[in-house]
Amino acid sequence: MLHKLEGIVLKTRDYGESNKIVTLMTKEAGKIAVMARGAKKPRSRLAAISQTFMHGIFIVQRTTGLGTLQQGELMQSMRHIQTDIVRAAYASYIVELVDRLIEEGSSQTFVYEVLKQALYAIDEEYDPEAIALFVDWKLLPYAGVRPVLHQCASCGAVEGEFAFSFSQGGFLCHRCFHADPYIIRLNPTQIKLIRMFANVPIEKIGKLELKRETKRFIKMIVTTIYEEQTGMRLKSRSFIEQLEKSEALMAMQKEDENKGVEP
Repeated sequence: MLHKLEGIVLKTRDYGESNKIVTLMTKEAGKIAVMARGAKKPRSRLAAISQTFMHGIFIVQRTTGLGTLQQGELMQSMRHIQTDIVRAAYASYIVELVDRLIEEGSSQTFVYEVLKQALYAIDEEYDPEAIALFVDWKLLPYAGVRPVLHQCASCGAVEGEFAFSFSQGGFLCHRCFHADPYIIRLNPTQIKLIRMFANVPIEKIGKLELKRETKRFIKMIVTTIYEEQTGMRLKSRSFIEQLEKSEALMAMQKEDENKGVEP
């Protein structure tokens, strides 16, 4: 039986001389793996559609076990992601996170929509680091973590000064700071942003511009949750960190060069 599915390619791996095994996150059937026969051949009708990040309509035989990709129609090639190393790095992080969190055969329409919105936003030249933060916070429940962000995790208060507590699993109000000696103090803007990342659909935000320090601070919190509470460390995160170090080094070198220029 043939199935027509809307989906996005999460990853591919070579199989034999000319085939690929393609992992798709689909709207209708969740995460599935399919054999794309001959897809490694440049002239194959499956060559383009079976590349990572591609969004398309896929005709597959079987949606359980290892199915077969019969044909595909490309809806979006994510051209800017494909040609920009920074956008590609964050897009790779997002698809790897989805792949790690979602089991094959698990139908997750919400996750599919988050994935699609995120890749389209990055391809449309939104800030890829901010978009990755949206995905991080929205997918925490699929890692088994549901941080309390709408009130104090200890007493339930909704007003006051707040901090983040890893041990208490969310925000703590100033009355409950004593419950965790390792709280991370938050200002009102940081609280608002974390709640936005967790609750507001990516497509509703417009082109969000955040200071680099703000993004790094919020990223530190959510990355610590993933790594310390779920044990999840992604290869693509390491690559992003290398890129960030390279960017910082280049910025320092440029600053040194500017200081050395006589007026």
